[in-house]
Amino acid sequence: MQFFRRGRKKTLRSEIHPDEILIDSSSGAEFNRDQFEGRIEQPLSRRSFFLASGLVALLLLAYVVRAADLQLAHGAAYAEQAKNNQLTEQTIFADRGIIADRNGIPLAFNEPGSVADDFAKRTYANFAGLAHAVGYVKAPAKDSYGVYYRNAFVGIDGAEKAFNAQLAGRNGLKLSETDAKGKIISESVVQPPQAGETLTLSLDAKVTEGLYKAISARVDSSKFQGGAGVIIDVTTGEILAMTSYPEYSQNGVENGDAAVLKSLNADTRQPFLNRATDGLYAPGSIVKPVMGLAALQEGIISETKQILSTGSISVPNPYDPAHPSIFKDWRANGWVDVQQAIAVSSDVYFYAVGGGYKDQAGLGIDRIDKYLRLFGFGQDAGLAGFSEQDGNIPTIAWKVVAFPKDPTWRLGDTYHTAIGQYGMQVTPLQAVREAAAVANGGTLLTPTLTASSTPAGTKIHIDPHNFDVVQEGMRMGVTTGIAQSVKFDFVHVAAKTGTAQIGTHNQYLNSWMIGFFPYEHPKYAYAVVLERGPAGTLQGAPAVMAAFLPWMNENAPQYLK
Repeated sequence: MQFFRRGRKKTLRSEIHPDEILIDSSSGAEFNRDQFEGRIEQPLSRRSFFLASGLVALLLLAYVVRAADLQLAHGAAYAEQAKNNQLTEQTIFADRGIIADRNGIPLAFNEPGSVADDFAKRTYANFAGLAHAVGYVKAPAKDSYGVYYRNAFVGIDGAEKAFNAQLAGRNGLKLSETDAKGKIISESVVQPPQAGETLTLSLDAKVTEGLYKAISARVDSSKFQGGAGVIIDVTTGEILAMTSYPEYSQNGVENGDAAVLKSLNADTRQPFLNRATDGLYAPGSIVKPVMGLAALQEGIISETKQILSTGSISVPNPYDPAHPSIFKDWRANGWVDVQQAIAVSSDVYFYAVGGGYKDQAGLGIDRIDKYLRLFGFGQDAGLAGFSEQDGNIPTIAWKVVAFPKDPTWRLGDTYHTAIGQYGMQVTPLQAVREAAAVANGGTLLTPTLTASSTPAGTKIHIDPHNFDVVQEGMRMGVTTGIAQSVKFDFVHVAAKTGTAQIGTHNQYLNSWMIGFFPYEHPKYAYAVVLERGPAGTLQGAPAVMAAFLPWMNENAPQYLK
């Protein structure tokens, strides 16, 4: 409302308060009663405030009391319980599979350990000569906090390594709840353990031990450094015996025995080396049966062709005619054919058929290499999980690399290769494959340590008659030749010896014997080598078999029949 006076303007304001507004009956219907429109607001009473405040106070008091109980009265106990009452996963260690020999004798098995152990202890049977074949494991291990950083057995050597997947089984899993005192409140196996499979080897433990003892006795008495031997089924490739001397203590190594490990590591004879599968040796004359087969197959000689050995041959030296090259035989063997040459081990005969001499053509190094490879030399012998060595066959290309200052291949290199010398190196496992292939008429077997229902191997395409000729030559070596140490009435053996000179001055030798038995229907082939004996040693590998075969006749005659 405004009022005006003449000559002067004056404005008056008057405020109308809400409580001065009256609601009449005509406007009341326009208000939304549910939203409290058209109503006069009234303040809450003090009583309501007191009741609400009291309720909140009671709730806060209850919370404080409970918190005090948890944190002050029982805080330490509850904290410890929270720390220790927990659900944990625990490995249930699977029992490792048992390893047994062909007769069911346990060679590696499990024994309960101490109360603190979570797994069974791996233990090895007390047989000599089986360490490298059976091998050993590393057990599960904990760190300084008691946590397993290796939660399974691991195969380190031998069958334990080669068949680790089969032997290992599968660990189980258990969930456990423990209280503050470490007491198990509840537990549940969520995955049961699965034990490893039993592994039955083709080995005969007693026969292997017998061969080992025969080798160790001869090594020690004739001052060799070591030795090895293998016996294989000529039909299936199953290994009946495989041993290496010296060996290690399986239980001592698996247990981590400090004294045992110190002694083994200090032994210069390399007791951890499996000489049967990975030892490399110059073979000497044990390759002559292959050279005879090659010469017959290639038509270099006939089975009746004779070559004269007067004790040596002389080859003109184009660089110094006054000084011809002399290649000696181990003795004058006279006129010999291929069978007699094998029987008496004539070097001159195999010089001539290997490299040629006068009117006698030779195989030459390329064909020598070809036939040696057909019989498994220069390549892994194929025993799964074991053999890793290829060995070596001297060739023209090899000499260029091995002797860069004198790479020229000479006739004398061929001569020496033809009698298993020069740079040739083989393993006993390769040598026994050769013997088996000769015995079975031309199947180069893949060796196995388990039963073989389907033998593996490759066929060597050589006239079967030529195998007959060479087999008879090896038999003559036993009846009238230089392998008469294994001439017995209880079993007829065919054999070939070998002596390889080694050392910078030929001051050492390796002594070999390969063979098979029974001659009339071959069942088993063998190879034995004694390593690094003094030059001139007369009692070597043939003496091992001379002792072992009578032992076998007494203790395991079933294998000689």
